[in-house]
Amino acid sequence: MDKLRYMISDAAGLVNVEAHVLRYWEEELELNIPRNEMGHRYYTKENIQQFLKIKELKEQGYQLKAIKMVIHNGKNPEEAAVLATGAGVEGQTEAIALQEKNAVNQSVKYSSAEEKMAQFRLLMSGIVKDALAENNQELGREVGENVGDRVLKEMNYLMREQDEQEEERFKKLDAAIRELNARKVKGKAKKKDSRGLFSKKEATT
Repeated sequence: MDKLRYMISDAAGLVNVEAHVLRYWEEELELNIPRNEMGHRYYTKENIQQFLKIKELKEQGYQLKAIKMVIHNGKNPEEAAVLATGAGVEGQTEAIALQEKNAVNQSVKYSSAEEKMAQFRLLMSGIVKDALAENNQELGREVGENVGDRVLKEMNYLMREQDEQEEERFKKLDAAIRELNARKVKGKAKKKDSRGLFSKKEATT
């Protein structure tokens, strides 16, 4: 089964670059791009993946010399970047130093990110606590006001009811006293009448 072949325009579209960029990379990086019977370039799936890798390294800031070492010698991109600017043992030492520096920077970056996250959590915790405290105070004030109003209303009602009961009691007591006084007055009047009646009888006899 024949492999899928892409024309240069299709390959450029897949990599999202201009066609002349693919030709330039082919020459500079000494890429082995196949050609058909008529001598025209065609690209396989593997070529597309290779171009995508080259584009990714270019976007990361690597030069074509370093990318060439990555493609042909299987070098690490960082090591290749140093070797592309120097050669021999000196260049390798620089490459190792660069790798160590990147590792330290990565560690510091993670540490810094963790510290920032810890600070963010602490800040958010403080904001939440303050909000809860403020809400609790507000809630307590509202509850206090509501309860205070209810208690006052209840006390007013009870006092009014007590006053009414007292007034009713006083009315009954007053009525009882008046009735008692009226009876006393009637009783005295009867006694007086009965004495006057006896005196009249005695006079007639």
